[in-house]
Amino acid sequence: MKFFETSKYYTLKKSTYIFLRWIGIIGQLISINIVYFYFEFKFDFLIANFVVLLGIISNIYLIFIYPKTQLSDRSALVFLIVDIIQLGSLIYLTGGIINPFVIFLLIPSVFASSNLGLRTNFLLVIITILIIIFLTFYSHDLPEPLNYHFHISPYIYYSIPLSLIIALVFLNYFAIIFGSESRLRKEALNKMEEIMAKEHEMLSLGGQAAAAAHSLGTPLSTIKIISQELMQQLKNNKDVIQDIKLLSSQVERCNQILKRLSLNPNEEDDFIDEDISMREYLKEIVTSFKETSDNEFILNFDQDSNSKKITKSIEIIYGLRNFVGNANKFCKNKIYISLKSNNEITEIVIEDDGMGYPADILSKIGEPYLKTPNNKANKSKSGLGLGIFIGKTLLEKNFAVINCRNSKTRSGAEVVINWKNSDLFKI
Repeated sequence: MKFFETSKYYTLKKSTYIFLRWIGIIGQLISINIVYFYFEFKFDFLIANFVVLLGIISNIYLIFIYPKTQLSDRSALVFLIVDIIQLGSLIYLTGGIINPFVIFLLIPSVFASSNLGLRTNFLLVIITILIIIFLTFYSHDLPEPLNYHFHISPYIYYSIPLSLIIALVFLNYFAIIFGSESRLRKEALNKMEEIMAKEHEMLSLGGQAAAAAHSLGTPLSTIKIISQELMQQLKNNKDVIQDIKLLSSQVERCNQILKRLSLNPNEEDDFIDEDISMREYLKEIVTSFKETSDNEFILNFDQDSNSKKITKSIEIIYGLRNFVGNANKFCKNKIYISLKSNNEITEIVIEDDGMGYPADILSKIGEPYLKTPNNKANKSKSGLGLGIFIGKTLLEKNFAVINCRNSKTRSGAEVVINWKNSDLFKI
């Protein structure tokens, strides 16, 4: 994040801030009255209470008028400046820099440093320093009671603002470091929870897949037997026999897939070599779809695309197949697959000429069991989003970065898959 960037990700809980302000306001009222009435220090009592009243009014505004439950970085900056100026005014009326309560001027900026952005904290530090310098040279003297006269040497007097400024800088520095580390830990925890949630979903899907393997075994066997009988009965019909052979091959393929799901998910896929380039990955995957699809697959490989072979990964195979299969399912008649690579990254873009992702689910793409709106023209094209979820999870597990969006150049959906070559070639 840039130093002077005001981030939308920095927010302050309004209720917490209001509570802390009430504590400060009550403390100010108690201090003013004790010093004035008990210790008999004479200062502008009414003006001081008026300054506190302004703080009360701003807090009431936060409670009843400010609509949000979170203060944005910018809004928090405004209210914290009000707090610094209000407190600085009270100290101005009650002795200036020698007022022992001047230390409280440091609190707003230190508080901001651990909760808000760097820009906000920087501005608050500058304003606080300016007010400290102002109070060093300008203030209302606080007359001592009982004709007691207190003298302070210039050395000690000017060391007070200097020590306050040094403390302000160091406290803010450590608060920034602490806040940054806390946010990183929170982000890491959220990421871990997200990964564990995906792992849980994958385990759930694995159990469902195993159950499906056993459930589908019988009907597939029936289809295989019937197709063999039809092949014998219609062996003289060359047009029909080709379709029956294709049906039989696909049934056999389904049986092999189900066997791997139920017994050994790490079993090698027969249609791909042990070591393979990304070009060959895509060509073989597209070939497997051409057997059963009438759609046109348009491949565009950059001449500079890396042809270096990588170790075969079942997860990459199935991940890419799921995205290609999704494009094949929702396109009108064309799927565009491009491959670009340089010395640093490898990028695969899968597009289709369909209707694209619905706007209301675009932000949720990649979540499991995501129901797409029924298409009256083609109700078969509604789904649960499992294909994208599985593909995204498998590829991200292998260091890929996935971006699902609607194409800017075509009417359909677009999936952009990126790898750093350093990650891709160590898989």
